[in-house]
Formats: sequence, C-alpha cells, structure tokens
Amino acid sequence: MKDQSPEIVFAELFRDLHLEPVLDDGKLITDALPKGDPEIILKTYRQTRSNPNFNLKSFFENHFEIPETSDTGFKTDRDKSLSEHIESLWEVLSRKSLQPVAGSSALPLPYSYIVPGGRFNEIYYWDSYFTMLGLRVSGRIDLIRNMIENFCFMIREYGCIPNGNRTYFLGRSQPPFFAMMVELLAEIEGDQVYLDYLDVLHKEYRFWMEQDHELSMTGDSSNHVVFLNGKKLNRYYDENTTPRPEMFGADYYLAESVHGKPEELFANLRAACESGWDFSSRWLDDDLNLSSIHCLDILPVDLNCLICKLESVLAHAFKLNNDNDQSELHKHLAFQRAQQIKELFWDGENQYFMDYNFRQGRLTSVRSLAGVFPLYFNLASETQAKHVAHLLETEFLEEGGLSTTTIDSGQQWDAPNGWAPLQWMAVCGLRNYGFNELADRVAESWLNLNEKVFKDTGKMLEKYNVRDVTLISGGGEYPVQDGFGWTNGVALALLQQVR
Repeated sequence: MKDQSPEIVFAELFRDLHLEPVLDDGKLITDALPKGDPEIILKTYRQTRSNPNFNLKSFFENHFEIPETSDTGFKTDRDKSLSEHIESLWEVLSRKSLQPVAGSSALPLPYSYIVPGGRFNEIYYWDSYFTMLGLRVSGRIDLIRNMIENFCFMIREYGCIPNGNRTYFLGRSQPPFFAMMVELLAEIEGDQVYLDYLDVLHKEYRFWMEQDHELSMTGDSSNHVVFLNGKKLNRYYDENTTPRPEMFGADYYLAESVHGKPEELFANLRAACESGWDFSSRWLDDDLNLSSIHCLDILPVDLNCLICKLESVLAHAFKLNNDNDQSELHKHLAFQRAQQIKELFWDGENQYFMDYNFRQGRLTSVRSLAGVFPLYFNLASETQAKHVAHLLETEFLEEGGLSTTTIDSGQQWDAPNGWAPLQWMAVCGLRNYGFNELADRVAESWLNLNEKVFKDTGKMLEKYNVRDVTLISGGGEYPVQDGFGWTNGVALALLQQVR
C-alpha cells in the first residue's frame, strides 16, 4: 500500500465519494486522512453500502477526517505593512516533516517546508522557487535549503520532482525550476552548492529527456521528448491516462460529455496540470471548451527555456567538478536549444514568442506571458525583446499588472487574471534588456493591487483580476485561494527592487 494513490487504496469507495460527491471540493476528499486501517474501511463499506439506511456522507465523516491547517487561529492585522504581513505568514505556511499515514495521499518529507496555502496543503514544485525569492529577502535561508533537500529526497526516491508531495502526483512533475533553486542558493552560499546537487540536477534532466523508444522522424514523440528538425525538444506529459484523483468527478463527467477516447482527454488534462497552467487557452482548440484540450501536441516556449537553463546549469556544475566532457556536451545542448527557441518559437507576424504545435507544424495563435521566458533567460535578440516589450505594454498591461493571456476564456490562466510568478518573469526579463521604466510600471501596478486587496480583505491571494481591480479573480475549478506562497515571495522580491 506504500505510495499508492487513494483511488487504488479505496477502489469503488473512492469513486463513489467523488461521484456523489460528499464534499464540494474533490481534492479534500482525496486528501482526507483515514481514521483506521484502509483495508477495514473498504471492507466495511462493501458490507454496509447496500443497507437501506446507508448514508455515504455519514460514512465518510465517520471514517475520514480533513487535516487541519496550521493557519487555524491566525488573525490578520491590516494595520501592518504588506511586507510585515508577509513576514508573519511564513510560520503560518510552514509545515514540519511528515510521517507516513496508511491510506493517506501525502508523501512523507524529511524537512520542513512552505505550502502555498488554502486547499494547497503540500509542497508544490514550481511554486516553491517563487516562494524562495521571498524567503531570501526574509533571511530564511534555512527554509530554502530544507525545501531543496526535500526535492532532492523526492527525485532520488521517486525518479522525479513530482507536482507536489502527494501519491497522485507521482505521474507528473511541474515546470522544472530546480536548477534555478540551486542557482539561488549558490548565489548565497557559493559554488559548492552546484557540486552538492550535481547528481540531482542530472537526474532531473534525465527525467525530462527520457524516452520509451527511438525518435527518428520529425513529429515523433515519447514521454516528454519530441523530435523536430533533427533536435529534441520538450512538452508536458503525465504517464497516466485516468481521471485526476484530486478532481476525479470533474474529469469523469467531462469525459462523458465528449465523443473522443476518454484516455486521450485525461492524458491531455494531466499534461496541462504538469505545465502549472491548469487550465488555459494555450492548450485548447476552442477557447471556451475545456474538452478541446490538446496539450500533448504542443511544444511550450516556457518549458523549453527552462530546460535550456537546466542544460546551462549542468554545464557549469560539471565544469566545477572538472568533468570537461560533460560540461562541453551540456553547453552544446543548451546552445542548440537556445537557437531553436530564438527561431522556432518566434512569430514574425505577431512579433512575439509563441508555443509550437508539432502535430500541425505551426505556431499556435494564443499570445501568453509564456512569451517572456526567452527574455528572462537572455535567449531573445535585442530586436525580439523590443517587440515583446511593446506587446506587453500595449496588449497585456492592465491597471493591476500583466494579464496572463489576451483571451478571456473563463479559465484561470487567461485574462483577466494575473499571477505572481509571471509578473516576476516579465519584470526581470524586461530589465535584462534595459526596459526598466516598463518593468517598474509592471512591478508597481502589481504591488499596488496586492496592497489594495490586502487592505480590503486581509489576504494575499493566489491570483488577481488585473483588469478590474475592484473585483476578485475567478475562473477555473475551485474558489480563489489565499495564503499565498508565491504571491508573498514575489511581493517581497519586487518590494526590494522598486521601493
């Protein structure tokens, strides 16, 4: 039963709990803690479910409990400054090392860590990098190293850094920011950090570049790898083709409404979840129809920038380790990928970096903030950066910061929502090419919105409506969450830049 996901442990009980459902949020069902032996709970369910007076919700309440969060009793003081409030939240969002509980979806971790907040009561992969930006400002280097060590533990134990420390996340990862976490810590503690984590960096790279069969023709794909024009590029991918356990009911009923193979729908939903952009018009054929999702067909520009960074960091780490052959190999791989990014993902008509649909052999039509990643990693030409900056200013910039896309689809990773990590990537990308005035405008707009919502509600939110700052953000599969790890981290880092 070790590391088995709850849909396997609890079989038809799991399915029934989600399809009735006993709670409005499927994730809370999946993450509930069994009060006793899971095998006995399932056996009892099978023996009693046909009784005339059987009540599924009562059964759930008798045999499971929703884990308490450590923010219970926390009182917000709106008279505090934004930075003072965030400093007080680190302990609220901190979790101690976990011990295994039979039948729980939680994966035990050896060290303390920061969670995003709200319904997200576990460590998340790409969230953690942006949280670390704030921890660095706060001087909490101990937590940064602890979180990196937890990621090392997971990649050594499970072969990848999963989406989060839940059993049902083991089939996928998230945008690969681990190399940037290592770089962040190395900036504080020195180059020895690269050597300390060289083996994990390399294992991370192998996970993203692993393939099940040989790729030889343009358009061939296997796992995360796609062969295109003689080069290997990357896409998002999940090894499973079943409904997501954390959103089982939503996926099950969505599949019932479409004519295609359910397995293909589930695979594409899961791949989009690995992207962190769950969900966005980036992945849809029809902007207003989630069932048109085809994430597996798309080479994302942001993912390939992140893999390019990983290759560059590996080249540096191998050089420090006096392994010149491996250093030169990864330096060459990074150079090749950088050229591909500059050429393949550039849309001369839109004058912007776009995703690429390798099945159709053309760029997609959705302009998104993923297009700022080449600027963040200094992969764009000066001319390209100038055009990107112009489009950000004229098409993306709203009163409260940058909109995620230019499409209002009802999905949470689209207009009019703005997200902290994308503001950070854009602001830093603009600064890399000298667009400091625009970077300051973006940063100030975003911080002003953060401060307004904090003063109005006492909360730091997961995402914000940047177009109408009088409204709370919306869209997606669940209510707006507060806490919030990466919003806090980016706010502190931006405050340090501009104030």
